Amino acid sequence: MRTKSILLASILCLQLSVPSFAQEISDERIKALVAEALRENPELILEALQALDARQAEAQAAAVSAVLADERDTLERDPNAPALGNLEGDVTLVEFFDYNCPYCKRAMPEVDALLAEDGNIRLVLREWPILGEGSAFAARAALASRKQDKYPEFHNALMGLRGKVEADTVLRVAGEIGLDVEQLKTDMQAPEVDEHIATSMRLAEALGFNGTPSFVVGDQLIPGFVEKAQLSEIVASVRASE
Repeated sequence: MRTKSILLASILCLQLSVPSFAQEISDERIKALVAEALRENPELILEALQALDARQAEAQAAAVSAVLADERDTLERDPNAPALGNLEGDVTLVEFFDYNCPYCKRAMPEVDALLAEDGNIRLVLREWPILGEGSAFAARAALASRKQDKYPEFHNALMGLRGKVEADTVLRVAGEIGLDVEQLKTDMQAPEVDEHIATSMRLAEALGFNGTPSFVVGDQLIPGFVEKAQLSEIVASVRASE
């Protein structure tokens, strides 16, 4: 808001006087002129704020476009990120999620239905544990389960849990689906697990995401819960633009 106020004052000062005149009058007189201008032309405030909002939106969009261009391979083809669906699909859907996020759990059947309907989508899963220690433990365990070729089963089981996901429930589910729990605990400390989570954090911040779930499809960002129908439309638009 302070930035907007400074910009507004600058605009109004420019409208009220030429530079040489502005240098000759006092700050108090400038403030009085600004106040008078605002009383007589209150629409100037809205116009100035709208212009600032538009410039900020343009700058943010440009920044996101640059990130998508620079990080495309990492987003879509990171060998250290689990991938489901059609691994040779023509459209890649990237999902940032947390096992303690209720909206992620709501979104899961929508994504599953999309993959079942459209057999040409590659789903990349980015573990982004932002909801506490239980989330971090679950993410590490899920990533470690790749060493035992159990990631899809473990992922689905963890997403299906009701209530808060904690370390004890994660290990219980691991045993139930046939994982070697002791080996899992060891593999959770592997450097590639750290790398995946660190990369997820970096990408999410660069893209401006502030919560889960968040999706990337082509050049489109989708923050928050989304239904299958909307995802299908977005996938279709990405295909049409290629």
